Amino acid sequence: LPEAPATLSDRDPFPGLKAPLSSQVLLQRPDILAAEHELKGANASIGAARAAFFPSIGLTVSGGVTSGELSDLFAGSAGTWLFSPSITVPIFTAGRLEAQLDVAEIRKEISVAKYEKTIQNAFREVADALIALGTYSEQLTAQKANLQANLDYYATAKDRYREGLDSSLTLLDAQRSLFDARRAYVSLRLAQQVNQVNLYKVLGGGWQE
Repeated sequence: LPEAPATLSDRDPFPGLKAPLSSQVLLQRPDILAAEHELKGANASIGAARAAFFPSIGLTVSGGVTSGELSDLFAGSAGTWLFSPSITVPIFTAGRLEAQLDVAEIRKEISVAKYEKTIQNAFREVADALIALGTYSEQLTAQKANLQANLDYYATAKDRYREGLDSSLTLLDAQRSLFDARRAYVSLRLAQQVNQVNLYKVLGGGWQE
């Protein structure tokens, strides 16, 4: 077996997460853009809609850790959404004559409800991805230590076998343990990188540093 843990790179592909990240990055998500486009079609003021329904908070603090502000959004029972809309200016502006018709009013209500739900879903996906990112980081640290311990054990077993102090069965056992540890490390690293790709996706595809 190779003696170096030649697995995936440990380089962090998301260095921007080291600095605090604002929720404004979510405004570039395709689903939020689509919901805002629908609101515009119903004569809505996007600025007023954002002010009412979009939490302007920090998503992370230094080190890419989930912010308390983001956690507080889901601090209700069973992780329910706690943000309360604050409507200080009218969301819909006067427009076509059909704006007075019941069908237009229903369309507005549906558009607003869809917009609010889209925003809630966006923040939920980011919160879940950030939690998973922290969990994978902790697990990977532990698994990397386990891999190193098995590398050391294998090196010792190989030396003792060469010196005639241990049998080939002991060496094979060390090889098997090292193989299992390396496989677990690679699997976990792959899962971490899949989560990082998902985090990039739910953040809207990136951010300005």
